[in-house]
Amino acid sequence: MTQTLVKARLSAGLIATVVFLTAIASLATDMYVPAFPQVAGELSTTATQVQLTLTTFFVGMALGQLIGGPVSDQRGRRIPLLTALVVMTAASIACALAPTIGVMTTARLVQGFAGGWAMVIGRAIIVDLARGAQLVRVLNVIAGVGGLAPIVGPLLGGLILQLSHWRVSFWLVAALGVAMTVAVLIAVPESLAPEDRHAGGLRNFLAAGRTVLGNREYVGYLIVAGAAMGALFAYVATSAFVLQTMNGLSPIAYSIDFAANAGGMTIAALISARLAGRVPTRKIILTGQVAALSAGVAMLAGALWLGTPLLLAIVCFFILMTAQGLMIPNGGALASAAVPDHPGTGSAVQGFVQWVAAGTIAPIAGLGGQHNAVPMAVLITGGAVVSMIGLLVVAKR
Repeated sequence: MTQTLVKARLSAGLIATVVFLTAIASLATDMYVPAFPQVAGELSTTATQVQLTLTTFFVGMALGQLIGGPVSDQRGRRIPLLTALVVMTAASIACALAPTIGVMTTARLVQGFAGGWAMVIGRAIIVDLARGAQLVRVLNVIAGVGGLAPIVGPLLGGLILQLSHWRVSFWLVAALGVAMTVAVLIAVPESLAPEDRHAGGLRNFLAAGRTVLGNREYVGYLIVAGAAMGALFAYVATSAFVLQTMNGLSPIAYSIDFAANAGGMTIAALISARLAGRVPTRKIILTGQVAALSAGVAMLAGALWLGTPLLLAIVCFFILMTAQGLMIPNGGALASAAVPDHPGTGSAVQGFVQWVAAGTIAPIAGLGGQHNAVPMAVLITGGAVVSMIGLLVVAKR
């Protein structure tokens, strides 16, 4: 693959399409969460069963990325990506029409699986076409612009509930699936030449997995991003209880604060993109880790001895979320750069680890109930420590 071909294919339209692909998980989740009470009432089910649809979506996301990456290493990127988008659109329609919670849960699993499949292929396409500082820069731009989805999602979901029905959010995701399919057809060429593809089969998949996991540098950066993702979802799972139930913040004020924190993460990722090639990426990651650790320790002290005061929580949450913009995209970029011969498998393992971390940490963070922030603070602090171990010990240069 010549450098001329790389430049020709890594277009603004292609990058915009990959941003579109990475935003679907946040939109499909954040637009739906505000409607949980309405879903439980209409489908005659419990809150726990409705929350299970969120868990199955995360499971699907993890499995879709784990399987989709290696398949795209074998079959190429374009056809598997288009197939995933068609399946995701169909699953979204099934969610919109679901008559029972069982159908909804199954459709959400398939929706997450296809969405994860599409997401990992989008990331692999970028790894196919970019190297070095350019790879770090582009992945940070994708993370930064894609970070707008957690800002827009809850607000859009709330607006839908005000003006219409909760099922409209799934019709909107289905419409976005159609739009993404058209965008891929127009802007995304095949990025993996036939001679660069790997043979298929379980044996070769396991061999590729052993190869990427046998790379110490890759594993170190995998830990960096995975641990940061766990800390991020400890915040997502409990921040509403900390700010609203414990400190009396109104739902509108909470939505504004949530959006501001997501904005901090987006700005940090975009700044990282500007610094790529000028400042060592490892130094940027370490800056984020120190900030996240400071926020976690302060939050833990406040939860243990001060009753988790509002101002402390708001400041710590903002610092934590901004730090994620320095850690997650840069850790992922360096992990991908460590295994350039297996971009699909490397991206798949990354996605699997990050979404498993998200799905595992979120319920653990809520063990303290609605009036205890200690478990959440411990997980945030622990996530920062584990992420630093990944950078300074496992991926030590």
